[in-house]
Amino acid sequence: MNPKRTNNIATGIIYALVGIVVLILLFLIGYILFNGVPNISWRFLTSPAQAFSAGGGIRDQLFNSLYLLVLTLLISFPIALGSGIYLAEYAADNWVTHLIRTTIEVLSSLPSVVVGLFGYLFLVIQLKLSFSILSGAIALTFFNLPLLTRSIEESLSSVSDLQKQAGMSLGLSDWRTITRIILPVALPGILTGVILSAGRVFGEAAALIYTAGQSAPSVDYGNWNIFDPASFLNPMRPAETLAVHIWKVNTESVTPDAHLISSASSAVLIIVILVFNLGARFIGNWLYKKMTATR
Repeated sequence: MNPKRTNNIATGIIYALVGIVVLILLFLIGYILFNGVPNISWRFLTSPAQAFSAGGGIRDQLFNSLYLLVLTLLISFPIALGSGIYLAEYAADNWVTHLIRTTIEVLSSLPSVVVGLFGYLFLVIQLKLSFSILSGAIALTFFNLPLLTRSIEESLSSVSDLQKQAGMSLGLSDWRTITRIILPVALPGILTGVILSAGRVFGEAAALIYTAGQSAPSVDYGNWNIFDPASFLNPMRPAETLAVHIWKVNTESVTPDAHLISSASSAVLIIVILVFNLGARFIGNWLYKKMTATR
């Protein structure tokens, strides 16, 4: 068999395998949206969940997911930004740097159940943070840090050396070169990484079962006192998220319309994650064109 024929066959096999993966993905997303979207309504999104009667919504679970996401990003982004800057701009090529990168890789491959159990033993039991949004946010930080750190490091490393040298030639210090020249250029890539990691955090369930809890107590959305147990902003209250709610409805719920709640909640989760991913591409491309004057 000649090389050209071999290359064509290999290319055809790769295209076929990719096509199979895409078809499976489209089938799964289509199935969830086809069964769930007809059951989504404004009332479903703004009503509290019901434990025994039909007609419950996902108001509290949806808010808890978004609040948990914000807290997780507030904790993980500064740490990831500092780590990414160090690895891209300051770290020497030695065993310490290799050890840090290996640690990041190991951290990114940990099963979510293991992280959840660690969070339960350390945060809930040892530190006595109880089942709370704060415990869940710290546990999810373990997931978020590797992805964010790598995306920030790669975004910073992709900036041309000529731009760095131009900053140095103007007499700028290393720090001012990083903050005034490199970070703005790398911002689209960094923002894309943040939004993609947000999608992963929003859909996480296993780790939150052991840290944020499986209950969603009624809260007052007009109470802005963050220390009040009834406040919706209190980070020390238990908070069932949307992904945990889907798992709970499918395994423990006794409501008559459990299958409708499950399908509609799954569709909402898929839609939000799709918005995160498509938004990342749109905002990243828009910022890149704006900052590089590319049309």
